[in-house]
Order: sequence, then C-alpha cells, then structure tokens
Amino acid sequence: MRVARISQLRDRTTVDEETGAVLSTQAAELDLPEEALRGLWSPMHLERLARTYWRFLTRVTLGLVRVRYTEGERFVVLLVRPLKLLTFSAPEYEIEPDRGVVRWRLQRGLLVAKRGHDGAGYLQIDVRRLPAREPGRARLKLEVEVANFHPRIASGLGRWMYAATQSRIHVLITHGFLRSLAKLKLARSRVGNLATPAPPAPASEAPLRSAPRRPRAAWRGRGGR
Repeated sequence: MRVARISQLRDRTTVDEETGAVLSTQAAELDLPEEALRGLWSPMHLERLARTYWRFLTRVTLGLVRVRYTEGERFVVLLVRPLKLLTFSAPEYEIEPDRGVVRWRLQRGLLVAKRGHDGAGYLQIDVRRLPAREPGRARLKLEVEVANFHPRIASGLGRWMYAATQSRIHVLITHGFLRSLAKLKLARSRVGNLATPAPPAPASEAPLRSAPRRPRAAWRGRGGR
C-alpha cells in the first residue's frame, strides 16, 4: 500500500488596496490510504493538527519562534514572552462529517499594525474531504489561511517590503508544514480539550487499598497547557 503524498501546492496572497488587509492562503492535497484516514478523522486529531502547526513553526525557526499557552490566548513569541509577535484568542473548532476547521482570532502583536488590533483578522486551518480517485485511497484538501491581517511592516516601510520579506517567509514555512503532513505524524495537543476521555477501568482492575486515605485537596493549575 502506498504511503501518503502531498501534491497541488498552491499560494494565493492579495492585499486590499483600500484597507491594506492581507489575505494569504496556502493549499495542498493529501492523498492517503482510506484506512489511515479513518484513524485520523476525529475532533481529537483536528486539535492535534493545530498543535502540529505550532510545533513545526518552532522547529523550522530553530526555536527562535515559540508558542505560549494560557486558558484564553495563544502567544507567538520571539524567544521570550514579552516579545509577542502575534497574540491570538483560544482556538475555535468547526467539525462536520466531511470538514474540520480550527481558527485562531488575531488580537494584536508586534507584527500587527494598530488598525488590525482586536479586529476581524484570523489564522485558520481548513481540512476537507474530496472524492477519492481510486478504491482504497482517500483525498483531503488542506488550507492554511490568514485573513484580514494588517502587517505593521507594510504600514511603515511599504507593501513591497512586506511582500519581499514577511509574506515570502510565511509562504515558505506554510508550504513546508503542508509537505510535512505526508508523514501522518501529528503532535499531541498541549490542551487536549477534544480528546476522547479514557473509559473507566473495570472494578476488577481498580487498585486495592488497605485502609481509607484522607481526601486530597483538588489540584488547580493554569489552564490551556
């Protein structure tokens, strides 16, 4: 059985002439065994796909760019948290029988012009099932989209500078991420909100206790890890 493969890599990046808002979409098709897709097509794996994107970003930048998590936000930082390149709200998920979307709404950051703070900007990963071309195989369309993004560099140095630097780097990184998905290896989520809870152990497997213990205080940690 053939392994998964990525094809049809595409890029479409436009800038609104009036507002300066950027729309950047990178897309690809993933062809894989139907059996492999059945094991991956679930809300939990959509969440893991999101985590895989952030992990790839950190790896491809040799750890210079990292992602920090809180219960309500995600920070893309340069080495340390005070240098917040981008700040997103916690992810939103749309899950349908043949489509899954994870979306982070853009709030602010060093790379974002003031007019783009707390606006309509977002980053999203969109996965759709396509009709298979042959028996036993499945086909997906993968899109990574940045919409309504107002780059700070474009407002200061001009759109040509944004196109030659930040935009080009984004496209190269995103295409690299899409190619990496042919390995079908998704990172484990740091949060696990969509993970299927493990079933309770049978009574015969429950640990035995020789004597009752004093109740322990509930542990409270920072959410979103």
